[in-house]
Amino acid sequence: MSKRDDALEVLKSLGLPTQQQNERSCLTLLALAALEETTPWAKAGRPLLRIWDIMGWMKDKYGKVYAANSRETIRRQTVHQFEQARLIDRNPDEPTRPTNSGETRYQLTEDAVAVLRAFERRNFSKKCEQFLERHGSLTKAYERARSLHKVRVTLPDGSKVVLSPGVHNELQRLTIEEFAPRFAPGAVVVYLGDTAKKRLCVMTDVLAELGIPEMNHDKLPDVVLFDRRRNWLFLIEAVTTHGPVSPKRHAELEAMLKNSSPGRIYVTAFMDFKGFNKYASQIVWESEIWIADFPDHMIHFNGEVLPFWDHAREKFL
Repeated sequence: MSKRDDALEVLKSLGLPTQQQNERSCLTLLALAALEETTPWAKAGRPLLRIWDIMGWMKDKYGKVYAANSRETIRRQTVHQFEQARLIDRNPDEPTRPTNSGETRYQLTEDAVAVLRAFERRNFSKKCEQFLERHGSLTKAYERARSLHKVRVTLPDGSKVVLSPGVHNELQRLTIEEFAPRFAPGAVVVYLGDTAKKRLCVMTDVLAELGIPEMNHDKLPDVVLFDRRRNWLFLIEAVTTHGPVSPKRHAELEAMLKNSSPGRIYVTAFMDFKGFNKYASQIVWESEIWIADFPDHMIHFNGEVLPFWDHAREKFL
Protein backbone atom coordinates (compact mmCIF):
# COMPACT_ATOMS: atom_id res chain seq x y z
CA MET A 1 0.00 0.00 0.00
CA SER A 2 1.02 3.62 -0.44
CA LYS A 3 1.79 5.88 2.50
CA ARG A 4 -1.54 7.63 1.90
CA ASP A 5 -3.39 4.32 2.24
CA ASP A 6 -1.44 3.57 5.40
CA ALA A 7 -2.26 6.98 6.82
CA LEU A 8 -5.95 6.43 6.10
CA GLU A 9 -5.84 3.17 8.06
CA VAL A 10 -4.19 5.00 10.97
CA LEU A 11 -6.86 7.72 10.99
CA LYS A 12 -9.65 5.14 10.95
CA SER A 13 -8.00 3.13 13.72
CA LEU A 14 -7.74 6.26 15.88
CA GLY A 15 -11.45 7.06 15.54
CA LEU A 16 -11.28 10.13 13.30
CA PRO A 17 -14.68 11.04 11.78
CA THR A 18 -15.48 10.16 8.17
CA GLN A 19 -15.04 13.82 7.16
CA GLN A 20 -11.36 13.55 8.11
CA GLN A 21 -10.78 10.24 6.34
CA ASN A 22 -9.58 11.79 3.10
CA GLU A 23 -6.43 12.61 1.14
CA ARG A 24 -6.07 16.05 2.71
CA SER A 25 -6.03 14.61 6.22
CA CYS A 26 -3.76 11.72 5.25
CA LEU A 27 -1.17 14.06 3.75
CA THR A 28 -1.43 16.38 6.77
CA LEU A 29 -0.70 13.45 9.07
CA LEU A 30 2.28 12.39 6.95
CA ALA A 31 3.65 15.95 6.94
CA LEU A 32 3.33 16.23 10.71
CA ALA A 33 5.18 12.92 11.05
CA ALA A 34 7.82 13.86 8.43
CA LEU A 35 7.10 10.63 6.57
CA GLU A 36 8.04 10.44 2.91
CA GLU A 37 6.80 7.60 0.71
CA THR A 38 9.84 5.43 1.46
CA THR A 39 10.36 6.43 5.10
CA PRO A 40 9.51 3.60 7.53
CA TRP A 41 6.70 4.31 9.98
CA ALA A 42 9.08 3.44 12.79
CA LYS A 43 10.94 6.68 12.00
CA ALA A 44 7.92 8.98 12.34
CA GLY A 45 9.02 12.35 13.65
CA ARG A 46 7.52 15.34 15.45
CA PRO A 47 8.51 18.50 13.58
CA LEU A 48 6.89 21.82 14.51
CA LEU A 49 4.96 22.95 11.42
CA ARG A 50 2.83 25.89 10.37
CA ILE A 51 -0.03 25.30 7.95
CA TRP A 52 2.16 26.75 5.19
CA ASP A 53 4.88 24.23 6.09
CA ILE A 54 2.37 21.38 5.87
CA MET A 55 1.22 22.54 2.45
CA GLY A 56 4.82 22.84 1.30
CA TRP A 57 5.55 19.28 2.42
CA MET A 58 2.53 17.99 0.52
CA LYS A 59 3.79 19.67 -2.63
CA ASP A 60 7.48 18.74 -2.32
CA LYS A 61 7.14 15.16 -1.09
CA TYR A 62 3.84 14.01 -2.60
CA GLY A 63 3.25 16.35 -5.53
CA LYS A 64 -0.06 17.54 -4.10
CA VAL A 65 -0.58 21.23 -4.71
CA TYR A 66 -3.27 23.09 -2.78
CA ALA A 67 -4.23 26.65 -3.67
CA ALA A 68 -3.18 29.33 -1.20
CA ASN A 69 -6.79 29.85 -0.10
CA SER A 70 -6.94 26.17 0.96
CA ARG A 71 -5.00 27.07 4.09
CA GLU A 72 -8.18 27.74 6.05
CA THR A 73 -9.76 24.51 4.83
CA ILE A 74 -6.79 22.50 6.06
CA ARG A 75 -6.85 24.33 9.38
CA ARG A 76 -10.61 24.12 9.93
CA GLN A 77 -11.36 20.70 8.39
CA THR A 78 -8.28 18.70 9.37
CA VAL A 79 -5.89 20.35 11.83
CA HIS A 80 -8.69 21.47 14.15
CA GLN A 81 -10.04 17.91 14.37
CA PHE A 82 -6.54 16.48 14.87
CA GLU A 83 -6.17 18.80 17.84
CA GLN A 84 -9.54 17.75 19.25
CA ALA A 85 -8.62 14.09 18.85
CA ARG A 86 -5.32 14.75 20.71
CA LEU A 87 -3.19 13.80 17.73
CA ILE A 88 -1.46 17.18 17.83
CA ASP A 89 -0.67 20.09 20.13
CA ARG A 90 -0.89 23.72 19.06
CA ASN A 91 2.08 25.96 19.85
CA PRO A 92 3.82 23.58 22.27
CA ASP A 93 6.97 25.70 21.77
CA GLU A 94 5.18 28.93 22.76
CA PRO A 95 1.78 28.36 24.44
CA THR A 96 1.20 32.11 24.80
CA ARG A 97 1.39 32.72 21.04
CA PRO A 98 -1.81 34.50 19.89
CA THR A 99 -4.45 32.24 18.35
CA ASN A 100 -4.53 34.20 15.10
CA SER A 101 -0.75 34.39 14.73
CA GLY A 102 0.68 33.45 11.36
CA GLU A 103 3.47 31.70 13.28
CA THR A 104 1.10 29.19 14.91
CA ARG A 105 2.72 25.76 14.85
CA TYR A 106 1.48 22.22 15.34
CA GLN A 107 3.24 19.09 16.56
CA LEU A 108 2.23 15.46 16.99
CA THR A 109 1.68 14.47 20.60
CA GLU A 110 3.96 11.84 22.11
CA ASP A 111 1.02 9.45 22.39
CA ALA A 112 0.13 9.90 18.72
CA VAL A 113 3.65 9.41 17.41
CA ALA A 114 3.96 6.25 19.51
CA VAL A 115 0.96 4.87 17.62
CA LEU A 116 2.41 5.86 14.24
CA ARG A 117 5.78 4.25 15.02
CA ALA A 118 3.97 1.00 15.83
CA PHE A 119 2.20 0.86 12.45
CA GLU A 120 2.91 -2.42 10.61
CA ARG A 121 4.04 -3.97 13.90
CA ARG A 122 2.22 -6.50 16.02
CA ASN A 123 1.51 -4.03 18.78
CA PHE A 124 -0.20 -1.46 16.53
CA SER A 125 -3.72 -2.48 17.56
CA LYS A 126 -2.71 -2.43 21.21
CA LYS A 127 -1.22 1.05 20.83
CA CYS A 128 -4.46 2.27 19.22
CA GLU A 129 -6.50 0.78 22.06
CA GLN A 130 -4.31 2.50 24.63
CA PHE A 131 -4.58 5.81 22.79
CA LEU A 132 -8.38 5.58 22.59
CA GLU A 133 -8.65 4.54 26.23
CA ARG A 134 -6.68 7.61 27.22
CA HIS A 135 -8.11 10.18 24.81
CA GLY A 136 -11.33 8.69 23.44
CA SER A 137 -12.63 8.53 19.88
CA LEU A 138 -13.49 11.84 18.21
CA THR A 139 -16.15 10.07 16.13
CA LYS A 140 -17.89 8.85 19.28
CA ALA A 141 -17.51 12.26 20.91
CA TYR A 142 -19.21 13.91 17.94
CA GLU A 143 -21.97 11.29 18.04
CA ARG A 144 -22.56 11.96 21.73
CA ALA A 145 -22.73 15.68 21.07
CA ARG A 146 -25.24 15.19 18.26
CA SER A 147 -27.30 12.87 20.46
CA LEU A 148 -27.55 15.54 23.15
CA HIS A 149 -29.06 17.93 20.63
CA LYS A 150 -31.54 15.53 19.05
CA VAL A 151 -35.19 16.53 19.18
CA ARG A 152 -37.28 14.10 21.22
CA VAL A 153 -40.97 14.05 20.35
CA THR A 154 -43.88 12.53 22.26
CA LEU A 155 -46.63 11.44 19.87
CA PRO A 156 -50.32 11.72 20.80
CA ASP A 157 -50.46 8.01 21.69
CA GLY A 158 -47.63 8.45 24.19
CA SER A 159 -44.94 6.79 22.10
CA LYS A 160 -41.69 8.65 21.49
CA VAL A 161 -39.52 9.28 18.45
CA VAL A 162 -36.24 11.12 18.03
CA LEU A 163 -35.65 13.66 15.28
CA SER A 164 -32.28 14.91 14.11
CA PRO A 165 -31.14 18.27 15.57
CA GLY A 166 -32.38 21.49 14.02
CA VAL A 167 -34.89 24.33 14.23
CA HIS A 168 -37.15 22.74 11.61
CA ASN A 169 -37.52 19.53 13.58
CA GLU A 170 -38.05 21.50 16.78
CA LEU A 171 -40.99 23.21 15.09
CA GLN A 172 -42.34 19.81 14.09
CA ARG A 173 -42.11 18.73 17.72
CA LEU A 174 -44.09 21.78 18.80
CA THR A 175 -46.65 21.08 16.08
CA ILE A 176 -47.25 17.59 17.45
CA GLU A 177 -47.03 18.39 21.15
CA GLU A 178 -48.67 21.84 21.18
CA PHE A 179 -50.81 22.20 18.06
CA ALA A 180 -52.31 18.70 17.94
CA PRO A 181 -53.79 18.61 21.49
CA ARG A 182 -55.39 22.03 20.98
CA PHE A 183 -56.76 21.77 17.45
CA ALA A 184 -56.72 18.06 16.61
CA PRO A 185 -57.42 16.26 19.90
CA GLY A 186 -57.56 12.52 19.42
CA ALA A 187 -55.86 12.67 16.03
CA VAL A 188 -53.05 10.26 15.21
CA VAL A 189 -49.77 11.09 13.49
CA VAL A 190 -49.92 9.18 10.23
CA TYR A 191 -46.83 10.82 8.75
CA LEU A 192 -43.83 12.65 10.23
CA GLY A 193 -40.76 13.60 8.24
CA ASP A 194 -37.22 14.29 9.40
CA THR A 195 -34.74 16.70 7.83
CA ALA A 196 -32.02 14.02 7.94
CA LYS A 197 -33.93 10.73 7.66
CA LYS A 198 -36.74 11.99 5.38
CA ARG A 199 -39.42 9.56 6.56
CA LEU A 200 -39.53 8.87 10.28
CA CYS A 201 -43.09 7.91 11.21
CA VAL A 202 -45.26 6.46 8.46
CA MET A 203 -48.53 4.63 9.15
CA THR A 204 -48.67 2.92 5.78
CA ASP A 205 -51.90 1.04 6.45
CA VAL A 206 -53.80 4.19 7.49
CA LEU A 207 -52.44 6.20 4.57
CA ALA A 208 -53.55 3.43 2.20
CA GLU A 209 -56.97 3.49 3.83
CA LEU A 210 -57.08 7.24 3.18
CA GLY A 211 -56.34 6.71 -0.50
CA ILE A 212 -52.68 7.80 -0.34
CA PRO A 213 -50.48 5.21 -2.08
CA GLU A 214 -46.95 4.59 -0.82
CA MET A 215 -45.43 6.04 -3.97
CA ASN A 216 -46.73 9.45 -2.88
CA HIS A 217 -45.50 9.41 0.73
CA ASP A 218 -42.43 11.55 0.00
CA LYS A 219 -44.72 14.25 -1.43
CA LEU A 220 -46.62 14.67 1.83
CA PRO A 221 -46.21 17.73 4.09
CA ASP A 222 -43.93 17.59 7.14
CA VAL A 223 -46.68 16.43 9.50
CA VAL A 224 -49.98 14.71 8.69
CA LEU A 225 -52.59 14.15 11.39
CA PHE A 226 -55.79 12.13 10.95
CA ASP A 227 -58.80 12.79 13.13
CA ARG A 228 -60.90 9.67 12.55
CA ARG A 229 -63.83 10.84 14.66
CA ARG A 230 -64.40 13.93 12.56
CA ASN A 231 -62.86 12.46 9.41
CA TRP A 232 -60.40 15.34 9.04
CA LEU A 233 -56.91 15.26 7.61
CA PHE A 234 -54.51 17.95 8.87
CA LEU A 235 -51.74 18.64 6.34
CA ILE A 236 -49.09 20.71 8.09
CA GLU A 237 -45.97 22.34 6.68
CA ALA A 238 -43.44 23.39 9.34
CA VAL A 239 -41.70 26.44 7.90
CA THR A 240 -38.31 27.72 9.04
CA THR A 241 -36.45 28.45 5.80
CA HIS A 242 -38.86 27.49 3.01
CA GLY A 243 -41.99 25.54 2.14
CA PRO A 244 -45.30 27.18 3.19
CA VAL A 245 -48.56 25.85 1.79
CA SER A 246 -48.37 27.96 -1.35
CA PRO A 247 -50.94 27.90 -4.18
CA LYS A 248 -48.63 25.58 -6.14
CA ARG A 249 -48.11 23.26 -3.18
CA HIS A 250 -51.83 23.29 -2.45
CA ALA A 251 -52.66 22.31 -6.04
CA GLU A 252 -50.11 19.48 -5.95
CA LEU A 253 -51.52 18.09 -2.71
CA GLU A 254 -55.10 18.41 -3.90
CA ALA A 255 -54.24 16.42 -7.04
CA MET A 256 -52.44 13.78 -4.99
CA LEU A 257 -55.35 13.49 -2.54
CA LYS A 258 -58.13 13.43 -5.12
CA ASN A 259 -59.11 9.90 -4.05
CA SER A 260 -58.96 10.70 -0.34
CA SER A 261 -62.37 11.29 1.26
CA PRO A 262 -61.59 13.07 4.58
CA GLY A 263 -61.94 16.82 4.83
CA ARG A 264 -58.57 18.49 4.31
CA ILE A 265 -57.23 21.22 6.57
CA TYR A 266 -54.06 22.90 5.32
CA VAL A 267 -51.87 24.44 8.01
CA THR A 268 -48.62 26.36 7.74
CA ALA A 269 -46.75 26.38 11.07
CA PHE A 270 -44.20 29.03 12.07
CA MET A 271 -42.00 29.56 15.09
CA ASP A 272 -42.88 33.25 15.37
CA PHE A 273 -44.51 36.21 13.63
CA LYS A 274 -41.22 37.11 11.98
CA GLY A 275 -41.32 33.86 10.03
CA PHE A 276 -44.98 34.34 9.18
CA ASN A 277 -44.41 37.87 7.90
CA LYS A 278 -41.58 36.65 5.70
CA TYR A 279 -43.73 34.07 3.91
CA ALA A 280 -47.22 35.61 4.23
CA SER A 281 -47.38 36.59 0.56
CA GLN A 282 -46.68 33.00 -0.51
CA ILE A 283 -49.41 31.27 1.51
CA VAL A 284 -52.51 30.00 -0.26
CA TRP A 285 -55.89 31.50 0.67
CA GLU A 286 -58.38 29.38 2.61
CA SER A 287 -55.69 27.79 4.74
CA GLU A 288 -54.68 28.06 8.39
CA ILE A 289 -51.69 29.66 10.10
CA TRP A 290 -50.33 28.44 13.43
CA ILE A 291 -47.53 30.27 15.26
CA ALA A 292 -45.72 28.38 18.00
CA ASP A 293 -45.12 31.53 20.06
CA PHE A 294 -48.93 31.82 20.43
CA PRO A 295 -50.00 28.15 20.58
CA ASP A 296 -53.59 28.77 21.72
CA HIS A 297 -54.55 30.67 18.58
CA MET A 298 -54.80 29.99 14.89
CA ILE A 299 -55.26 32.37 11.98
CA HIS A 300 -57.62 31.59 9.13
CA PHE A 301 -55.99 33.04 6.03
CA ASN A 302 -58.80 35.21 4.62
CA GLY A 303 -61.89 34.14 2.64
CA GLU A 304 -64.75 32.00 3.82
CA VAL A 305 -64.15 29.38 6.46
CA LEU A 306 -64.65 25.84 5.18
CA PRO A 307 -67.92 24.37 6.56
CA PHE A 308 -66.32 21.39 8.26
CA TRP A 309 -63.80 23.69 9.95
CA ASP A 310 -66.25 26.36 11.11
CA HIS A 311 -67.53 24.41 14.08
CA ALA A 312 -64.00 23.49 15.15
CA ARG A 313 -62.93 27.11 15.13
CA GLU A 314 -65.83 28.01 17.41
CA LYS A 315 -64.86 25.23 19.74
CA PHE A 316 -61.08 25.57 19.84
CA LEU A 317 -60.31 29.23 19.12
